[in-house]
Amino acid sequence: MLQKALEIADQKGFHALTMRRLAQELGVEAMSLYYHFANKDQLLDAMIDLVFAEIELPSRGTWKSRLRARAVSARAVLVRHRWALGLMESRTSPGPATLHHHNAVLECLRTSGFTVAAAAHAYSLLDSYIYGFVLQELNLPFNRFEESSPAADSIMAEVAEGNYPYLVEMASEHVLKAGYDYSKEFDIGLEIVLDGLERLRDQN
Repeated sequence: MLQKALEIADQKGFHALTMRRLAQELGVEAMSLYYHFANKDQLLDAMIDLVFAEIELPSRGTWKSRLRARAVSARAVLVRHRWALGLMESRTSPGPATLHHHNAVLECLRTSGFTVAAAAHAYSLLDSYIYGFVLQELNLPFNRFEESSPAADSIMAEVAEGNYPYLVEMASEHVLKAGYDYSKEFDIGLEIVLDGLERLRDQN
């Protein structure tokens, strides 16, 4: 049932998911679903819990390697379930996978020398970076050089008048070069975030 709900949300967005539609996809009466979930909010709680369960939580290695792997996995999961992006931290009845996930990340930070306050700052910064990057990635007109036309042509036509030299420079010398892949920015930014968190930890 939950997997089918995930499929519908992945294909059409969670707003398109209704108890009636889910029942139709499952070939059952809509009323039968209410034995499992009292309403759509409870269904969404369970779906978000499944999404959290998909995110890798490495238990070995340095704190940086563990958080790096978790960030990479979280990004992949959120790209796969893009409807979940705005819902990950909004649930008021988190499930066991969600609670285990948050506890594991905090355990990694606290046992690696972060104070309680620093762990809170670190967790907030990490997720702000991951969620923000995915949101931007999903909404860009193109992510790779091979996908750049005609969007790039339209953008360049707007900035090529000479009024925006640094935009032209960035486009011509970086974005519009063969091999450009916006997704590589994630790893670069993540290393900057992790290095910053190391300084935060060492200051406390």
